[in-house]
Order: sequence, then C-alpha cells, then structure tokens
Amino acid sequence: MHRRSKQPGLPGRRSRHRRSLTALAVACAAPLLCLPLTATDAGALTPPVSLTADDLSTWQTNGVVYALAQADGTVFAGGTFSAIRPEGTGAGDAAERSAVNFAAFDAATGAPTGCSLSFTVGSGTATVRALAVSPDGRTLYVGGYFGAVNGVGASSLAAIDIASCTPRADFRPSVPATVRALAVTGSTVYFGGDFTSVNGSTRQRFAAVDTGGDLTSWTANADAPGRAVEVTADGQHVAVGGDFFTVNGSDSHALAITDATSGAVTRAYPRGFFPDTSVVKDITADATGVYTANEGTGGGVFDGRTAFEPDTFAQRWRDTCLGATQALQLYKGLVYSASHAHDCSSMGEYPDGQRRHLLAEGVSDPRLVGWAPDTNDGIGEGIGPRVFALAPKGGTDYLWVGGEFTTVNGTAQQSLTRVSSGPDTGAPTVPQVRVESLDPGRVAVHWRSSYDTDDSDLTYRIYKDGGTTPVQEIPASSLPWSRPQLTWTDTDVSAGETHSYRISASDGTNTSGKSAAQSVQVASAAAAYPSAVRGDGASLYWRFNETSGAYAADSSSGDDSGVHWNAPSQAVADAAAGSGSSVGYTGSQSEWTYSDKLHDAPSAFSLELWFKTTSTNGGKLIGFANKVQLASTRYDKHVYMTNGGQLVFGVYPGSVRTISTLQGYNDGKWHHVVATEGGDGMKLYVDGSLRASNSFVTGNQPGSGYWRVGGDNLDSWTSKPTSRYYTGLIDEVAVYGKVLSSSQVLAHYKLGTGAS
Repeated sequence: MHRRSKQPGLPGRRSRHRRSLTALAVACAAPLLCLPLTATDAGALTPPVSLTADDLSTWQTNGVVYALAQADGTVFAGGTFSAIRPEGTGAGDAAERSAVNFAAFDAATGAPTGCSLSFTVGSGTATVRALAVSPDGRTLYVGGYFGAVNGVGASSLAAIDIASCTPRADFRPSVPATVRALAVTGSTVYFGGDFTSVNGSTRQRFAAVDTGGDLTSWTANADAPGRAVEVTADGQHVAVGGDFFTVNGSDSHALAITDATSGAVTRAYPRGFFPDTSVVKDITADATGVYTANEGTGGGVFDGRTAFEPDTFAQRWRDTCLGATQALQLYKGLVYSASHAHDCSSMGEYPDGQRRHLLAEGVSDPRLVGWAPDTNDGIGEGIGPRVFALAPKGGTDYLWVGGEFTTVNGTAQQSLTRVSSGPDTGAPTVPQVRVESLDPGRVAVHWRSSYDTDDSDLTYRIYKDGGTTPVQEIPASSLPWSRPQLTWTDTDVSAGETHSYRISASDGTNTSGKSAAQSVQVASAAAAYPSAVRGDGASLYWRFNETSGAYAADSSSGDDSGVHWNAPSQAVADAAAGSGSSVGYTGSQSEWTYSDKLHDAPSAFSLELWFKTTSTNGGKLIGFANKVQLASTRYDKHVYMTNGGQLVFGVYPGSVRTISTLQGYNDGKWHHVVATEGGDGMKLYVDGSLRASNSFVTGNQPGSGYWRVGGDNLDSWTSKPTSRYYTGLIDEVAVYGKVLSSSQVLAHYKLGTGAS
C-alpha cells in the first residue's frame, strides 16, 4: 500500500530465552536462602524488541488515515479526513485546522508542518490511499481517488515537490479509478488499485509509469483489485498483492512475483496457497526476505503474516493468527504488524478473545515477542491500525501508526500515533499479590506476574514488614497475554508472628509502585483441609480468598493461577471448608474465572469444588475448554447443574457421555462435589458419597485448553439448563491430574465440614 524507508534487516536470532515456569518459583528452605539476593535487572526493551510501546504526543485527524510516508524527518499522512487537531482535544476543538485528506507532521514532535495540500474530487468522496517518497527524497507520490490537488487537475495519481509542497505540473498520468498501492524506484513508479486502464492503454489493476508520468512496458494484469506492491531488495523483482486469482493469465491468487522490467510472472502462488477468501493487504521487503500481510473473511481463512526467502521467494514461515493484518514494518530483526489479531492459538499463543492491534515477531522465528502497544478497532470498518511509517530524526527512530482507531493504550487519540526507539518510560503494572500461611513456620507469597508492553523480562522485589530494602529479588518472564503466577516462600518467620509483604516490578529502568501491603499470621500447625488437597496432589487449587482484582491465586505447587473475567463478586464472607471467603457468580454471560495456563487434555483427572445456590436456571460449575474470554467451541470434562439442581458430569470421547445425580442440590446449602475419570471410568461424588458412575467411559476430548469456573458453552449436552452460566457461590476449587479415591473424597468432605 505504500513504500517505507528501509531499515537493514538483522538475522532472526533470538537473544531472549523464555524461562521454564518451574524456575520462576523460589522457595526459602532455610533462613540463609531468605537473605537478600541481588538479581541482574532486566534492561528496558527486552531484546530483540528495539521500539518502546510508549505512545508519544501526536496530532490527530478526524477521519481514517490510510497511508503514511516520510522524508528527511517529515511524515506525510493521507486518508479520508477533513481536519487535524492536537493530542487531547476532541473533534471541533478551537485548535482544529483544516486538512483535506492530507497532512504533514514533524516526525520528532508530532506537530504539523507548514506543508498543506488539499485532495478533492468533483463527485463522490475523495481519498488518499497510498504515499511513497522517491529514493532521492525530493518527490512525494500520492495515489487514491481524487481529481485535483490544491485545485490543480490530477487523476488519482500525483507527484508533489517536497521542498515547495506543490503538485508537479509535469507529472499528469490518467488513472480513472482508485490507486491503492505505490512503490517507487529512481526511474519508475509502480502502482496498484481498481483501474483497468492508464493513460488510455489497458492496464488491469497494476501499472507503472516513469517519473514523467509516461506509461512503461511493465505489465502485470490482474483479474481483481491490487492492494499492495513492493520492489524486492535486489531491485530485479516487483511483488504484487491483492484480491486477484490470475496475473498475466497465470494462476496466482493474492500474491505474485514479477520481473521488474517486463512484469512477467517469475513466481506464482496457485489457488490454494492462500485460501480463496484471503487477500494480501500489504507487502514489505528487505535483504532478509519478502513479507505479506493478509486479511480474510469467513471460516478457514488466513489472516496473518507470511515470510518468503529473498532469492527463491519460497515460503519460510506462516503466522496463522486470525485478525485481518493490514500493514507490516521491518525494524532490527523484527516484523512489526498492524491488525486486530484476536486468536493466535494456532501459533501456541493466546486463544480467541481480546483483540491486540500491534504485535511483533522475528524475521526467522514467527513467535510473538513482548511488544504490544494497543489501539481499539475505531470507526469505519472497525479495523484499527492500517499503516506504518518509520521516520528517523535526530538520532531517534519514530514508528508512526495510522488507521481508524480512536484510542491508544486506553487514552483517546484518533487515527495517528507514534512510538520510538527510546527512551523507554513506561513502568510495568503493579503486581497482584496474595499471601498465606498454610504450613507451620512458612509464609507463601504468591503474585500474578506483571506485564510491560515492551519488556517481557522483569525483576520483582519483595519487601517485608515495611522495609525499604528488598528481602528477595526474582527475575521472571511474562507477556501481556501470558502472566504466570510466581511464588516465594519465606521461612525466616516463626509461628504466631504477623508479617506483611509488598512487591514491585522493574524493567531495569522503570519500576512500578509497590503492591498494597498484605499481612498474614504465621501458622503454628498445618491447615487441615488445604493440607489434604495439596497432599493428595492438586495441581490447581484456587481458595478464592482475594478481596479484589482479577487474580485468583493458586495454593498448589502448580502455580496455576486464575483470572476473574468481568468481575464476579469476591470476598463473599459466606465460605466453605474454613477458607474465609468465596466468589459469587450472577449467571451473567460475561462473568467467570479461567486458568491462565494452557493445558493438554488430561487422560485421568479429578475436579473438586464447593458450591451453594438456590438457582433454578442451572449453569456450568467447572469445565475444560478452548477459549478464555469467549464462549468456547470445544468443551467437556465438566460438571454442570440442571434447572432442577441435579449435577451432571460429562466428557466427550467422540460423543456425549454423561452421568448425573437423581437429587437436586440447589437448596441454598454448601455442597462438596468431586468428578473423576480414569481407567476405572467416570465417577461423581456429592458430599462425600458416590452418586453416579460408569466403568466403561475412560476417554475424553483431546486437545489443549483451559479450566473455567462459573460458566461456558453447554450446547448439545444432556439436560441442558436454561443458562450456561451459574448463579451462586463457589469456593475451594481444585484440579488433580489423577483419580482421587473414594476414601480421599470422603476425607476431604469431612475435613471441609468439620465432621469426625
């Protein structure tokens, strides 16, 4: 869609290694280990990230920005808008200035320059869709749909003398339809769009003119719109992208490599390489290769990024995140992308749910790295960011982002923003902490790791009893979408004492505030019920004792914390098994708790929790599913309640298999439920007694997933209740990677009720 200033690509070697989660839990087995330790601080901007995620003060537009380019520290923006205004102001503000589909800004300050151009058309809506600067930096080429520039006639393609900010009268090609993409060399202007002729000669969707506007012999006729064009690093080829299925008669869908002189197809990508419903929206290239940004519609689409070798143009990797990629920028070994990526589960990253609009990955390794500033979807088509430009000035590199967003990093900002190569000024989030003492002479300090949108390696400092010197420093890795629980155990304590703890997070340059102090009395004896749960091998154990926040601490050795989605009620004083508090769910379709870790489907397992309800709408208490923030499309290994209060335990080893109780349990009393499956079949216990079982169903649905509590999809299941989502209290949730025996189940029930 545009031609960016090139930055040399670096080898795709990753200098950061993700640590094993087991290495992140630190236990003080003796007082000596509880002495202050000095960890090497992570440096701001965790390599290979070389751009901050801190948005800088930037003027805005009142419409969509479709194109960006830069020359000598000036950034040009084009799109469909009529005015620009300062950061922090709304449309119609007194400081707003007229800007008809074009504006120019200082790359370093974000403020407008004196260059003002107006792109208009006699009928319809004028728009600027592509910008590119000549290699000598003297000429700005503009493509879109317009009939005049500052009142001077033009036909959807114009050349602007940058020094004088005036349209060049000697460049007047005739293009009777929208130009959507530009790439420029010293002698040739390549462009793509919706047109079928140029200067009266047949040119279908792609064409080239010389710097005087005369048509060249380069011909790359396509059967559907062109949306991207890029000259390869060696200058011998031109990559074209769009909606098409043929180029010069060759079977090549969405992408083709052509000869830079003739336009002959030198590498085709036949139908099937990309799905029919996927198109290429942007192409960028350097010495490391050629990279595409794809957008698709419907099921089975390709929405991500693809890397191709620089010489053979064979595919090197394909990123299969879903979410309409619009633009790419290469910078110091990473591919930065603009999209609304909502599902990267196929890449082993985050599942379908929250949209993330700005991401980065390696040129050789497509795994996502820790860079994730964000926008919203915005106005218009709801795409979000659409275009990049990298603009160096004064020793700093500025990455400009344009699109149709209306917020940046949660603050109002329309259609334009920018980040830079430094300095990094954003601190990590404050850690969310839970402190408990379940064993004599020991305090467990759990916390959900923080996130920093440009630093994935952080250092945590633990402060004790109001001290100003940390008693422990722990380095650990996290990403905005992967925030594992960390645990440090303090043994430099004595039974009966009361101690308080606070934690901060640092990226080596910026440090968060300290968490609120949490106090705990050191146990003199092991807590009976938790000791039984942990002793019997729970790998997830949520006691639900937090008073606020999204974090549900895991008291097992698995550090498998939970995330409360859309704020179910915490710190409910009515609790089970002596835990002190429980969580209340309202039956809302947007409220539940999910595990922060992705798990492989277990071959044997036990699910355990306490519940209390009077609901007659049923709902899911606990289950295993493939999504965390949306209703799942794959779900089983669950316990749910019918409208009548009966409990159903179900798995899906290729078909629905359930067992259920005869009695209802929606009587407003606390009840203990355990569901197990293994080599001996399925068993469902309530209040310590076996209520239903079979011996022949020993399998369940394969695939990775997350544990969810409080609700999820129940479509197609036996005795489906009115609601998928449970209304009532839940407490003491535990998951085991094995089958609990009947005696263990009974022992847990008795301990939880105080029965002898």
